[in-house]
Amino acid sequence: MKKHLYLFLFLFAQLIYAQDNGSINGTITDMNGMPLIGTTIQIVSLKKTTVSDANGKFVFDKVPAGNYKIALSFVGFEGYSQSVSVQGDKATQLDLRMEESFGQLDEVVVSAGKKPQKLTEVPATVNVIKTKEIEQFSSFNLGELASRQKGVDFVRTGVLGTGINIRGFNSAFNSKNLQITDDRLSSLVATGLPLGSMETVTKDDVERVEILLGPNGTLYGPNAHNGLVNTITKSPFKYQGTTFAIGAGSQDVVTARVRHAQAVSDKFAYKFHFERSQGTEFNYTDSVYVGTKAYKELELDRKFDTQKYGAGLFYKLTPNSELSTYYGHSNNNNLGVTSAGRNQIKDWSIDVAQLKYVSPRLFLNTYYSWSKTDQTYAINQRTQNYVSFINNGFSEEEALRRSYAEQWFPIGSGGVPLQRGSLFKDASKRYNAEGQYNNNWSNFYLTAGAQYQYDMADSKGTYLLDQDGVIKIAQTGVYSQFEYKAPESGWAFLAAMRVDNHDFYGSNFLPKAAITKSFETGTFRLTYGKGMAVPSILNLKGNLFGGLVLGNGEGFTLSDGTKIAKLEVETINSYEVGYKGKLSKQLFIDVNGYYNQSDKFISPLVNIATNGRTVTHVGDKPIGEVVPGSNGAYILTYSNFGAVDTYGFDLGLN
Repeated sequence: MKKHLYLFLFLFAQLIYAQDNGSINGTITDMNGMPLIGTTIQIVSLKKTTVSDANGKFVFDKVPAGNYKIALSFVGFEGYSQSVSVQGDKATQLDLRMEESFGQLDEVVVSAGKKPQKLTEVPATVNVIKTKEIEQFSSFNLGELASRQKGVDFVRTGVLGTGINIRGFNSAFNSKNLQITDDRLSSLVATGLPLGSMETVTKDDVERVEILLGPNGTLYGPNAHNGLVNTITKSPFKYQGTTFAIGAGSQDVVTARVRHAQAVSDKFAYKFHFERSQGTEFNYTDSVYVGTKAYKELELDRKFDTQKYGAGLFYKLTPNSELSTYYGHSNNNNLGVTSAGRNQIKDWSIDVAQLKYVSPRLFLNTYYSWSKTDQTYAINQRTQNYVSFINNGFSEEEALRRSYAEQWFPIGSGGVPLQRGSLFKDASKRYNAEGQYNNNWSNFYLTAGAQYQYDMADSKGTYLLDQDGVIKIAQTGVYSQFEYKAPESGWAFLAAMRVDNHDFYGSNFLPKAAITKSFETGTFRLTYGKGMAVPSILNLKGNLFGGLVLGNGEGFTLSDGTKIAKLEVETINSYEVGYKGKLSKQLFIDVNGYYNQSDKFISPLVNIATNGRTVTHVGDKPIGEVVPGSNGAYILTYSNFGAVDTYGFDLGLN
């Protein structure tokens, strides 16, 4: 009898509990009635969060009866909140519309914390190039849009060539700004240079670009030193249909592009994109000097063309989790500007394959990328080689043929060929993997993860010291970030740290801290962050033009006994104070001041064989063993300059 009484009381309690709980169902759309996929919906007081599915629908089950505030956030749209009343044993229906953000107070960004955050609450300066700006921009070259962003130095190196730098110290070989596309590194393996126009994505598949100013290495790793450029492409669930684009302009520019995306069901979608663009570079004369005499660049080809395509498959395992795969390819012919003249890039291809899993708590990402070229060459060096043969009586045919590898050095009535290779080959590969965990408890937020990178640089002995085989370097990193928010007072606190281990440089520690104070119309912030720039493989193992340019991974010894130290990691400590918010109903301001302390600043190329001295050793090896035939009389390399302090401010008005 007692057992039956307990069972009755239990079932009665469950019935009462069920009657005291309701549910909230709804649909999220834009102002045109199109469903918004992946909108974050939160019951604020309960800290319960979900995201909308492929049809913009969402549901909260087992919600205790009562009055609640529902908050919505979606990248590129204004934040929205609404009060709702839940009754026991009943479903509350909400059909909500979100408005695209044309101001910035409620703009949502994802790059600063690797999660959606209101722009005004992010403890960093973030520029956003939105979907509408991209769609209204007539050129196929997205790099040009960066010229309109605050805190960004823009360099135009040709019709096709663009480059950006953040907060100073630009050069033709600038690898201190990390560029990523859909959570993939967008850089060459050996040089660390951004892919730029060699990237596999096309303009019509780009949803937005977020540019972070200042060090962001804690979450993203080495070389997010001066800043970060994050390109985010379009989801085929959200952006469906077919886009055709054909354009023409000055300099014989013609571009043709297509993108198609379709959601086959609420679980499966696919997309593909293609682009072919071509034109003629500006008719700029870049003289090549042999002694004191100037010559035209040999066989200069100002025509450029780029072809790229890619495809992605997307599968929703649950309404809140997604598994996706992507493959992309590009092939490129153009002129590339370097610190040693221009390169004639011929059939340089880039390929990438990616597999990614995303959910509210877990992020897993792995990808493999590779590059290939056999015919790219340095125009200056090839021209000098050619002139050396012509001036010493060789035929045109022989001078052209031998100009890729040799330079003639006259001795008396004869001479000897010197190894001065101008040809660049590349068969480099890279493997990356990352796992990240996110969670929150009340007002505490945790982000923690690990990254792995394995570089395999292979120049076939043409521009690296890799005659003995592929140069292999592994890097690992672990990171964590803690945030505490006190909504009632507007205060928020952030502490983060990262430890990286590099095969050449061992472990490095990167901390970050921030305090923000939010008001009704904006947010004040105080931020500290540390970043580092790891020397690229070219910096460490370069070997160009027969040893005239050498990497400094081992150090050098000069003929008078002077030691040139090997390259070390460059670090930067950045202190920043800023405010962003509304000055009036129509005026948004984002202003900051920063002070940077750089240590072991990595120099551009400098000649170390000065004042009659020669280079005798590279590390412990004689120069002749490292570069056969070299006498060490002229060696360009990289070195650490010591401490450099910089300060400045950024101001943006909208």
